[in-house]
Amino acid sequence: MIELPSHQNQNYLLDVENLSIIIDREEILHGVSFSVEQGEALVVIGPNGAGKTMLFRALLGLVPYQGMITWQKGVSIGYVPQKFLIDRSLPMTVQEFFLLKSKKFWQPGSEFLAHISHELSIVGLHDAILQKSVSELSGGEFQRVLIAWAMLNHPDVLLCDEPTAGIDAEGEQTVHAILHRLQEERGTTVILISHDLNVVYQYATNVLCLNKKMICHGAPQEVLNPQELAKIYGGGTFYNHPKNVEHKT
Repeated sequence: MIELPSHQNQNYLLDVENLSIIIDREEILHGVSFSVEQGEALVVIGPNGAGKTMLFRALLGLVPYQGMITWQKGVSIGYVPQKFLIDRSLPMTVQEFFLLKSKKFWQPGSEFLAHISHELSIVGLHDAILQKSVSELSGGEFQRVLIAWAMLNHPDVLLCDEPTAGIDAEGEQTVHAILHRLQEERGTTVILISHDLNVVYQYATNVLCLNKKMICHGAPQEVLNPQELAKIYGGGTFYNHPKNVEHKT
Protein backbone atom coordinates (compact mmCIF):
# COMPACT_ATOMS: atom_id res chain seq x y z
CA MET A 1 0.00 0.00 0.00
CA ILE A 2 1.33 3.41 -0.98
CA GLU A 3 0.38 6.70 0.67
CA LEU A 4 0.92 9.82 -1.38
CA PRO A 5 0.72 13.50 -0.42
CA SER A 6 -2.44 15.19 -1.56
CA HIS A 7 -4.45 18.38 -1.53
CA GLN A 8 -7.73 18.92 0.31
CA ASN A 9 -10.18 17.93 -2.41
CA GLN A 10 -13.42 16.36 -1.26
CA ASN A 11 -15.11 16.34 -4.65
CA TYR A 12 -13.10 13.48 -6.14
CA LEU A 13 -10.88 10.72 -4.86
CA LEU A 14 -8.53 11.54 -7.74
CA ASP A 15 -8.37 14.58 -10.00
CA VAL A 16 -5.92 14.74 -12.93
CA GLU A 17 -5.52 17.98 -14.86
CA ASN A 18 -3.58 18.46 -18.10
CA LEU A 19 -1.14 15.65 -17.36
CA SER A 20 1.81 15.29 -19.73
CA ILE A 21 4.77 12.92 -19.43
CA ILE A 22 8.05 13.42 -21.29
CA ILE A 23 10.78 10.77 -20.99
CA ASP A 24 14.13 11.21 -22.78
CA ARG A 25 12.60 14.04 -24.85
CA GLU A 26 9.78 11.78 -26.05
CA GLU A 27 6.26 12.83 -25.14
CA ILE A 28 4.55 9.72 -23.76
CA LEU A 29 1.27 11.40 -22.80
CA HIS A 30 -0.10 14.83 -23.58
CA GLY A 31 -2.84 16.86 -21.91
CA VAL A 32 -4.75 14.11 -20.09
CA SER A 33 -7.52 15.24 -17.70
CA PHE A 34 -10.02 13.09 -15.80
CA SER A 35 -11.41 12.50 -12.32
CA VAL A 36 -12.36 9.43 -10.30
CA GLU A 37 -15.00 9.22 -7.58
CA GLN A 38 -14.93 6.98 -4.51
CA GLY A 39 -16.12 3.46 -5.34
CA GLU A 40 -15.83 3.94 -9.09
CA ALA A 41 -14.45 1.33 -11.49
CA LEU A 42 -12.41 3.10 -14.16
CA VAL A 43 -11.03 0.99 -17.00
CA VAL A 44 -8.15 2.46 -19.03
CA ILE A 45 -7.89 1.22 -22.62
CA GLY A 46 -5.62 1.90 -25.58
CA PRO A 47 -3.16 0.18 -27.90
CA ASN A 48 0.33 -0.90 -26.88
CA GLY A 49 2.50 2.17 -26.36
CA ALA A 50 -0.50 4.42 -25.67
CA GLY A 51 0.91 5.50 -22.28
CA LYS A 52 -1.36 3.46 -19.99
CA THR A 53 1.33 2.00 -17.73
CA MET A 54 3.18 5.33 -17.69
CA LEU A 55 -0.04 6.97 -16.50
CA PHE A 56 -0.10 4.54 -13.56
CA ARG A 57 3.54 5.31 -12.77
CA ALA A 58 2.72 9.00 -12.69
CA LEU A 59 -0.27 8.36 -10.40
CA LEU A 60 2.07 6.48 -8.06
CA GLY A 61 4.62 9.30 -8.13
CA LEU A 62 7.27 7.15 -9.82
CA VAL A 63 7.97 9.33 -12.89
CA PRO A 64 8.20 13.10 -13.42
CA TYR A 65 5.24 14.77 -15.10
CA GLN A 66 3.73 18.11 -15.97
CA GLY A 67 0.22 19.11 -14.92
CA MET A 68 -1.53 18.20 -11.66
CA ILE A 69 -2.39 14.92 -9.94
CA THR A 70 -4.51 15.54 -6.84
CA TRP A 71 -5.40 12.67 -4.54
CA GLN A 72 -7.98 13.12 -1.81
CA LYS A 73 -6.32 13.73 1.55
CA GLY A 74 -5.13 10.55 3.26
CA VAL A 75 -5.89 8.19 0.38
CA SER A 76 -4.08 4.83 0.37
CA ILE A 77 -3.24 2.88 -2.78
CA GLY A 78 -2.71 -0.80 -3.56
CA TYR A 79 -0.99 -1.79 -6.80
CA VAL A 80 -1.18 -4.98 -8.86
CA PRO A 81 1.47 -4.80 -11.60
CA GLN A 82 1.28 -6.48 -14.99
CA LYS A 83 4.65 -8.07 -14.33
CA PHE A 84 6.02 -8.65 -10.86
CA LEU A 85 9.80 -8.42 -10.80
CA ILE A 86 10.51 -11.48 -8.69
CA ASP A 87 12.18 -14.65 -9.83
CA ARG A 88 9.44 -17.21 -9.27
CA SER A 89 12.04 -19.95 -9.27
CA LEU A 90 13.38 -18.66 -5.96
CA PRO A 91 12.80 -21.04 -3.03
CA MET A 92 10.19 -18.71 -1.49
CA THR A 93 6.84 -19.80 -0.12
CA VAL A 94 3.65 -17.75 -0.46
CA GLN A 95 3.82 -17.22 3.29
CA GLU A 96 7.31 -15.72 2.98
CA PHE A 97 6.13 -13.58 0.06
CA PHE A 98 3.47 -12.02 2.30
CA LEU A 99 6.12 -11.42 4.95
CA LEU A 100 7.76 -8.94 2.56
CA LYS A 101 4.84 -6.65 3.30
CA SER A 102 4.81 -7.21 7.04
CA LYS A 103 6.42 -4.58 9.26
CA LYS A 104 6.61 -6.99 12.18
CA PHE A 105 7.97 -10.46 12.76
CA TRP A 106 5.49 -13.11 11.66
CA GLN A 107 4.64 -15.92 14.07
CA PRO A 108 2.35 -18.93 13.51
CA GLY A 109 -1.10 -18.25 14.93
CA SER A 110 -0.56 -14.51 14.99
CA GLU A 111 -3.18 -11.92 14.12
CA PHE A 112 -1.22 -11.14 10.99
CA LEU A 113 -1.54 -14.73 9.75
CA ALA A 114 -5.28 -14.64 10.36
CA HIS A 115 -5.47 -11.43 8.36
CA ILE A 116 -3.57 -13.02 5.45
CA SER A 117 -5.92 -16.02 5.52
CA HIS A 118 -8.92 -13.71 5.34
CA GLU A 119 -7.55 -11.83 2.34
CA LEU A 120 -6.76 -15.12 0.60
CA SER A 121 -10.35 -16.26 1.15
CA ILE A 122 -11.60 -13.07 -0.50
CA VAL A 123 -9.75 -14.02 -3.68
CA GLY A 124 -10.91 -17.64 -3.49
CA LEU A 125 -7.73 -19.24 -2.08
CA HIS A 126 -7.36 -21.45 1.00
CA ASP A 127 -4.64 -20.61 3.50
CA ALA A 128 -2.99 -23.95 2.71
CA ILE A 129 -1.50 -22.15 -0.28
CA LEU A 130 0.78 -20.31 2.17
CA GLN A 131 2.97 -23.39 2.36
CA LYS A 132 3.34 -23.66 -1.41
CA SER A 133 6.40 -22.40 -3.23
CA VAL A 134 5.71 -19.37 -5.43
CA SER A 135 7.11 -21.39 -8.34
CA GLU A 136 4.36 -24.00 -7.90
CA LEU A 137 1.54 -21.55 -8.48
CA SER A 138 -0.34 -21.32 -11.76
CA GLY A 139 -0.56 -17.94 -13.46
CA GLY A 140 -4.12 -17.45 -12.19
CA GLU A 141 -3.18 -18.41 -8.62
CA PHE A 142 -0.22 -16.05 -8.63
CA GLN A 143 -2.38 -13.16 -9.86
CA ARG A 144 -4.89 -13.82 -7.08
CA VAL A 145 -2.06 -13.90 -4.55
CA LEU A 146 -0.88 -10.53 -5.89
CA ILE A 147 -4.38 -9.07 -5.47
CA ALA A 148 -4.60 -10.39 -1.89
CA TRP A 149 -1.11 -8.96 -1.23
CA ALA A 150 -2.18 -5.56 -2.60
CA MET A 151 -5.40 -5.60 -0.55
CA LEU A 152 -3.73 -6.67 2.70
CA ASN A 153 -4.03 -3.22 4.29
CA HIS A 154 -7.45 -2.47 2.76
CA PRO A 155 -6.38 0.39 0.49
CA ASP A 156 -8.91 2.94 -0.75
CA VAL A 157 -7.76 2.51 -4.36
CA LEU A 158 -6.53 -0.52 -6.26
CA LEU A 159 -4.48 0.14 -9.41
CA CYS A 160 -4.36 -2.97 -11.63
CA ASP A 161 -2.13 -2.97 -14.70
CA GLU A 162 -3.53 -5.72 -16.95
CA PRO A 163 -3.83 -8.18 -14.03
CA THR A 164 -5.03 -11.01 -16.32
CA ALA A 165 -2.11 -10.88 -18.77
CA GLY A 166 -0.79 -14.36 -19.47
CA ILE A 167 -3.56 -16.36 -17.80
CA ASP A 168 -6.36 -18.40 -19.38
CA ALA A 169 -9.94 -17.25 -20.04
CA GLU A 170 -11.33 -18.90 -16.90
CA GLY A 171 -8.63 -17.26 -14.81
CA GLU A 172 -9.42 -13.88 -16.40
CA GLN A 173 -13.09 -14.16 -15.43
CA THR A 174 -12.12 -15.10 -11.87
CA VAL A 175 -9.79 -12.11 -11.47
CA HIS A 176 -12.32 -9.65 -12.85
CA ALA A 177 -15.06 -11.09 -10.64
CA ILE A 178 -12.78 -10.66 -7.59
CA LEU A 179 -12.09 -7.02 -8.45
CA HIS A 180 -15.80 -6.38 -8.96
CA ARG A 181 -16.55 -8.00 -5.58
CA LEU A 182 -13.99 -5.80 -3.83
CA GLN A 183 -15.54 -2.74 -5.42
CA GLU A 184 -19.07 -3.69 -4.40
CA GLU A 185 -18.44 -5.13 -0.92
CA ARG A 186 -15.61 -2.89 0.33
CA GLY A 187 -16.24 0.20 -1.75
CA THR A 188 -12.72 -0.12 -3.15
CA THR A 189 -12.07 2.21 -6.06
CA VAL A 190 -10.64 0.16 -8.92
CA ILE A 191 -8.57 1.66 -11.74
CA LEU A 192 -7.83 -1.09 -14.24
CA ILE A 193 -5.83 -1.27 -17.47
CA SER A 194 -7.37 -3.73 -19.92
CA HIS A 195 -7.40 -4.59 -23.62
CA ASP A 196 -10.76 -6.37 -23.38
CA LEU A 197 -13.77 -4.26 -24.35
CA ASN A 198 -16.07 -6.86 -22.82
CA VAL A 199 -14.47 -6.08 -19.45
CA VAL A 200 -15.16 -2.39 -20.05
CA TYR A 201 -18.84 -2.93 -20.78
CA GLN A 202 -19.32 -5.48 -18.02
CA TYR A 203 -17.51 -3.85 -15.10
CA ALA A 204 -16.59 -0.22 -15.79
CA THR A 205 -18.38 2.76 -14.33
CA ASN A 206 -16.31 4.89 -16.68
CA VAL A 207 -13.71 4.28 -19.37
CA LEU A 208 -10.58 6.34 -20.12
CA CYS A 209 -9.38 5.96 -23.71
CA LEU A 210 -5.74 6.78 -24.42
CA ASN A 211 -3.50 6.90 -27.46
CA LYS A 212 -0.65 9.22 -26.43
CA LYS A 213 -3.41 11.63 -25.43
CA MET A 214 -6.93 11.34 -24.06
CA ILE A 215 -9.35 10.25 -26.80
CA CYS A 216 -12.44 9.98 -24.62
CA HIS A 217 -13.62 9.63 -21.03
CA GLY A 218 -17.04 8.74 -19.67
CA ALA A 219 -19.62 5.99 -19.37
CA PRO A 220 -18.77 3.23 -21.91
CA GLN A 221 -22.23 3.21 -23.47
CA GLU A 222 -21.99 6.95 -24.07
CA VAL A 223 -18.44 7.48 -25.30
CA LEU A 224 -17.44 4.26 -27.05
CA ASN A 225 -18.54 4.28 -30.67
CA PRO A 226 -16.87 3.17 -33.92
CA GLN A 227 -15.45 6.65 -34.54
CA GLU A 228 -13.79 6.92 -31.12
CA LEU A 229 -12.54 3.34 -31.24
CA ALA A 230 -10.96 4.04 -34.62
CA LYS A 231 -9.10 6.98 -33.06
CA ILE A 232 -7.82 4.70 -30.33
CA TYR A 233 -6.89 1.63 -32.35
CA GLY A 234 -6.56 3.03 -35.86
CA GLY A 235 -9.53 1.34 -37.51
CA GLY A 236 -10.63 -2.27 -37.81
CA THR A 237 -13.57 -4.23 -36.49
CA PHE A 238 -14.69 -3.70 -32.91
CA TYR A 239 -17.21 -5.20 -30.58
CA ASN A 240 -20.40 -3.16 -30.44
CA HIS A 241 -22.04 -3.17 -27.03
CA PRO A 242 -25.78 -3.89 -27.27
CA LYS A 243 -27.71 -1.00 -25.78
CA ASN A 244 -30.10 -3.30 -23.96
CA VAL A 245 -27.42 -5.19 -22.03
CA GLU A 246 -27.57 -4.37 -18.33
CA HIS A 247 -24.58 -2.53 -16.89
CA LYS A 248 -23.34 -4.23 -13.71
CA THR A 249 -21.84 -1.36 -11.83
